[in-house]
Amino acid sequence: MKWMRFVHAGRTGFGALEADAVHVHEGSMFDAPRPTGERVPLADVEWLPPVQPGKVVGLWNNFRAAAEKNGWAAPAEPLYFLKSPGSVTAHGRPIPVPASYDGRVAYEGELAVVIGRTGRALSVADAAAHVFGYTCANDVTALELLNRDASFAQWTRAKSFDGFCPLGPVIATDFDPAGAVLRTLVGGRERQHYPLDDMFFAPLELVSRISHDMTLEPGDVILCGTSLGVLPMKPGTPVEVVVDGIGTLANVYG
Repeated sequence: MKWMRFVHAGRTGFGALEADAVHVHEGSMFDAPRPTGERVPLADVEWLPPVQPGKVVGLWNNFRAAAEKNGWAAPAEPLYFLKSPGSVTAHGRPIPVPASYDGRVAYEGELAVVIGRTGRALSVADAAAHVFGYTCANDVTALELLNRDASFAQWTRAKSFDGFCPLGPVIATDFDPAGAVLRTLVGGRERQHYPLDDMFFAPLELVSRISHDMTLEPGDVILCGTSLGVLPMKPGTPVEVVVDGIGTLANVYG
């Protein structure tokens, strides 16, 4: 199944995407959603973020190739930060240029895990039952903010401007990251192309480990980190994050 959220005729809803139509459901996407029988052409809807997360957890240094190139040590445990839920935006929406920051802004194409059941202190074996599915993400970053103040690394601010977390276009519930590849196209040119199984901590291990630090709730999102090819974007640049089996998340910066 591929789930999406949308606006149609002034009404917010969710449903299963099949070919060129949305099969509308009611209730909770995460708890036995019920089909209404309504079918809406995809061309007639406005995309919304596929989920409204209570928290967004992002990984740093989770890919071997990037660590090797940058001279980073293999992490002993997941290294993560939080992005504001208000940074989440939808497929097709512009990524605003921050008014309070005039430095470089980079794209980071990533796989995102969407939590479907409340979980705390989960084993890796139990983590799968708490994953609803996977979506594409762009972990947009204000590069110069990260270490501009030598006394305090500004991860939250650098990652949390409005629109700095595009998600979508859908949540794929039957997607298997093993063997899959993520590509990021910037202005139509491929800038990232990396295997998802190059992670130090695979998605289910991330779910397990993070759940030992904080309770994970339905709708929460874990960004699995990025690999080689991250570069700044110019305003007006289209960016696409592509994962076969999920789809293409497309936005324009500025």
